[in-house]
Amino acid sequence: MLYDVFLAPFIDYAFMARALAGAMVVALSAGPVGVFLMLRRMSLTGDAMAHAILPGAGAGFLIAGLEILPMTLGGFAAGLIVALLAGLVSRVTIQREDTSLAAFYLISLALGVMLVSLRGSNVDLMHVLFGTVLALNNDALVMIGSVASISLVAMALIWRPLVAECLDPSFLRSVSGAGQPVHLIFLALVVLNLVGGFEALGTLLAVGLMMLPAAAARFWVRSLEALVAVAIAIGLVSSYLGLVLSYHFSLPSGPAIILVAGSIYAFSLMLGARGIVRSRITPARHRIA
Repeated sequence: MLYDVFLAPFIDYAFMARALAGAMVVALSAGPVGVFLMLRRMSLTGDAMAHAILPGAGAGFLIAGLEILPMTLGGFAAGLIVALLAGLVSRVTIQREDTSLAAFYLISLALGVMLVSLRGSNVDLMHVLFGTVLALNNDALVMIGSVASISLVAMALIWRPLVAECLDPSFLRSVSGAGQPVHLIFLALVVLNLVGGFEALGTLLAVGLMMLPAAAARFWVRSLEALVAVAIAIGLVSSYLGLVLSYHFSLPSGPAIILVAGSIYAFSLMLGARGIVRSRITPARHRIA
């Protein structure tokens, strides 16, 4: 019985095994990025960047259809352009970066939907927006794995200045000129991970596997290393359980994965070590800081 429920789908069907591998690699790579987005109070930036990659993916679709490489390169280029434009506008005008980013991502979302609609059908548009994790092929897995490898190596290289910028950006600027380059590299990693998750979960859901595990982990642990580890673990569990539920109940796989992550977040919010229930029943002096 347990074998039929939890193991058979991934042993008996190659497409389920590929879906599980792709989703788990995305979770492994996106988890640390989501933690730093949360700590830098940039959680909504991830959502904005997820929309920002859409016109590039749409341009790639116009050129080559649903080919992985053109859509990936187009999405990455579009995301970087939007991030750089938002930063530039905030530096040469009175507008804050979050406001300019919101303006650009709304324009990008509309432009991307229009580009996909010019050549494709509603099915193609749904593929771009919500992904097709069950249709991942070997090329898509190679792309996702490459993105994860680049992201994890880059994260390791900028770990210390990134932590310093989270704790005290002004101190980092005063002792080093690494602040701005680290910020730009981090934004590039955000875009890269969203592009990596795009093929599996689409532009609108990829950010879910980045932010929900990080937000849930915050209710359980304090240290940065533990946050990253718990966020990755939640992402892996969400990927697995979401695919199991989608298989047995004929649910769309991408939304199922994100809803499982959302359920874990809701559970953590209520019953986590730093959740609502614990904070209500534990005297203030004994709470986990």
